Amino acid sequence: MQRRHKDIWALRDVSLHISAGEIFALLGPNGAGKTTLVRILSTLLRPDGGHARVAGWDVVAHPARVRAATGLAGQYSTVDGMLTGIENLSLIARLRGMDRRTARRAAGDLLDRFRLADSGGRLVKTYSGGMRRRLDLAASLVGAPELIILDEPTTGLDPESRIDTWDAVGELAAGGTTVLLTTQYLEEADRLADRITVIDHGRVVAAGTSDTLKAAAGSRLVVVVAEDREVPAAVRAARAAGGAAPSVDRRCRRVETAVADGQRALARALSVLSDEGVQALEVGLVRATLDDVFLALTARRHPAAAR
Repeated sequence: MQRRHKDIWALRDVSLHISAGEIFALLGPNGAGKTTLVRILSTLLRPDGGHARVAGWDVVAHPARVRAATGLAGQYSTVDGMLTGIENLSLIARLRGMDRRTARRAAGDLLDRFRLADSGGRLVKTYSGGMRRRLDLAASLVGAPELIILDEPTTGLDPESRIDTWDAVGELAAGGTTVLLTTQYLEEADRLADRITVIDHGRVVAAGTSDTLKAAAGSRLVVVVAEDREVPAAVRAARAAGGAAPSVDRRCRRVETAVADGQRALARALSVLSDEGVQALEVGLVRATLDDVFLALTARRHPAAAR
């Protein structure tokens, strides 16, 4: 799939396959192309090249079919604050073609599902941020779409509301709904996603499960010593481990370096420390985090970023 904005590639040769019933996370920095991809899949933009199918329907040839099969919750709340929760959901259900009674019943079921039944009669402007986001998710499920697209669903939420939203997304997947999640919160992808794809400058730069991406990034060797005079020996031990140039925190007397073969690197570091007569306070391996993976893959090397 491809899409250009003037002389900048927003998407270039992006290929994705999302299996039914999984949570698929799309990661990338600002300007990587995530929102462009979401707009194409939700029929708001046409690709310049390639093709995309949602629930078997081509997004260009059959946009109405795609929209019927898709629920979308954007970065910001789209529910009407001057309507009650049940009025918001009933309105969307009516727009989906349901009769009044069926729409009201569907709205009530969704309020129950998202723990909003007690607040369904209140104006949405009185809801907390987390409640509004749960109502957004409920609105995206009206009509039981096969795919839910969540475009940075927890942007601007406080930690408690974010966790509430994560729980709601997990419940969607447990109920068999396919979820495409774009996010900049790496903990969010780590916690929720079955598979992750990282894009940068409009291209896919990595794909896999959270565990496989972390394993590919290797580990970090950490050496902590007791005295300032032992820091140079810790640096030599880190270099002997065969990793990248070590980082040194002299205040904490802590030395770190990235290593590919963790066990061999650890053995080499211990050998150097033993030869120099240094008994370190700590010598160990720290597994790469998704943050490490993300930063390594999306380091900005070009001045122009996709929008």
